[in-house]
Amino acid sequence: MMDPSYLKAHREGILRERIAAALAILERCRLCPRHCEVNRLKGEQGVCQTGRQAIVSSHNAHFGEEDPLVGRGGSGTIFLTQCNLLCVFCQNYEISHMGEGAPVQAGDLADMMVTLQGQGCHNINFVTPTHVVPQLLEALPEAIERGLRVPLVYNCGGYEEVATLHLLDGLVDIYMPDFKFWDSQVAERYCKATDYPEKARLAVKEMHRQVGDLTVDDMGIARRGLLIRHLVMPDGLAGTRDIMRFLATEVSKNTYVNVMSQYRPCGEAYRYRELQRMITVEEYREAVRMAHEEGIHRLDERRLIHVFRWL
Repeated sequence: MMDPSYLKAHREGILRERIAAALAILERCRLCPRHCEVNRLKGEQGVCQTGRQAIVSSHNAHFGEEDPLVGRGGSGTIFLTQCNLLCVFCQNYEISHMGEGAPVQAGDLADMMVTLQGQGCHNINFVTPTHVVPQLLEALPEAIERGLRVPLVYNCGGYEEVATLHLLDGLVDIYMPDFKFWDSQVAERYCKATDYPEKARLAVKEMHRQVGDLTVDDMGIARRGLLIRHLVMPDGLAGTRDIMRFLATEVSKNTYVNVMSQYRPCGEAYRYRELQRMITVEEYREAVRMAHEEGIHRLDERRLIHVFRWL
């Protein structure tokens, strides 16, 4: 079993350098494509409504994630409060928009990581981490000194700045971004992020450059690589075919993809007529067909079995 890459970075002093570089960005924050340029070191807040300290909603062993993350011990999820993308239909609206959670120090985050590993979790899964990369890195040395040895999962919305991802090179073993929208007008309407498709494409390419295709151990547990989530939306709003074609032709046909069926109207979706319904059986089946037709063959099988069982 290979060690997580962050252990080597810690031994060689690379992690310490990355922490310093990440914290420096907070002085005029450009961690994500929003480029708010507020001084978060002094508590100023931009779109993500987060200052110097990270805020955590919850941490637990999660058994609802993708097969390679869950195994028998679960994925050690740490739900970070607030978000840099703010989709109007977010299923975690209370956390991402309303700020449900409590501020934490680096030591608190380290304790969460070590505790989750001690409970048997196969990884530490940072949910919505984009806006708190410096704070997460800051907590990592203490967690390592206390025995952290499982892979880190960067579970994000896909709205990333490549320069920030460079800081995570050699530290994160598993990237799990959403690829939400292909069309910039759709992204603007639901996230106020016209550049989302462009930024997501660049981010996915960089993530794959760092970690490659998803690899698993003899027990089927993810050790390293890229895993894409794609939420099927009503009336084809997500642009499924174009996204699958991009993954197959510009990233890798071996990209592991979770084609997700669980869209439901949440948050402010009621304000948009086209978002006020769940997807149909045929819409989901068509999305899966598109993935196969475009050459994507590694789909999260447990999800497919579960979906077709109730279909």
